[in-house]
Formats: sequence, structure tokens, C-alpha cells
Amino acid sequence: MLSKTIEKAFNDQLNKEFYSSYLYLSMSAYAESKNFSGMAHFLKLKAQEEREHALKIFDYIIDRRGTILLKDIKANITKFKSILDLFEKSYEHECNVTKLINNLITLTGKEKDYCSKAFLHWFAIEQIEEEKTSLDIVEKLKIIKSDGPSLYMLDKDLKSSNNTK
Repeated sequence: MLSKTIEKAFNDQLNKEFYSSYLYLSMSAYAESKNFSGMAHFLKLKAQEEREHALKIFDYIIDRRGTILLKDIKANITKFKSILDLFEKSYEHECNVTKLINNLITLTGKEKDYCSKAFLHWFAIEQIEEEKTSLDIVEKLKIIKSDGPSLYMLDKDLKSSNNTK
């Protein structure tokens, strides 16, 4: 069974993962509004992936005989200055999620809940890939700037992606 402290922390993270899913959907909508359908596709996949992360935590809480507490999802950022700004915010968000996962790992260690600590290691490794993917796109966009053909190629590349890795 989960301690009440760990149960609360996991429920908080569960809800933050659902927030992340909504955030990526709002980013997808912005990209679509700017006619970057490939980027919109990529961001929809990220939204789906974040939902899967939430459900992974959901199942873990249930498996450990915890109680699920779903909260209201606060409003997301819906306005971006540019496609670069959008992906910079994506990268910042992923860095924040990494901090949240690291804090959970620290908490599980303090609580001596080694099963939960082991469970979270998957998320920690996942965050390395999430940060790298987001930063790679930011760096490409900084190089591209407003070069139409290069933006078109990046958009096309992201449209053909089957996942966010």
C-alpha cells in the first residue's frame, strides 16, 4: 500500500500529466492555426504520450491500493509569439516535469518506498528523451529562423513522425 504522503504526491503528478496532455493539445492547435500541420501532428502525439504517462501513474496508484483523486485541469497557455516560442515553452515545460519527477524520487527515498522509487525511474529516463527532443527542435528553429523552405522541411519531417522520440 501507498502511504498517504506518496499517494497524494502521485495523484498530484497524475493530474500534472493530464495537464501536460492538454498543454500539448493547445500547442497543436496553435501550430495548426499557423498552417504547420506536421508540427500540429507531432504535438498531438506528445499530448497522447502525456495521457499515457498519466494512465501509467493511474494504474500504479490502483495497483498499490491507493485512491485516485482527479482534479480540475487549469487553463493552458494558448497564445504563443511564434513557432519558436511554442517549442521553447515545450522545452521549459519538459525541464519542469523533470524537476517534478526528481522531487518524487527524492520523496519516495525519504519515505523508504522503494517500489515507488523503482517505478519512477522509467519516468526519469523518459524525461531525458523528452528534453532532448524538445531542445533539438528549438535549436533547429533557431538555425532556420524564418527561412520558408527550411520551415517547410522541418514541418514535413515532424508530420512523418510516428512518435515523439
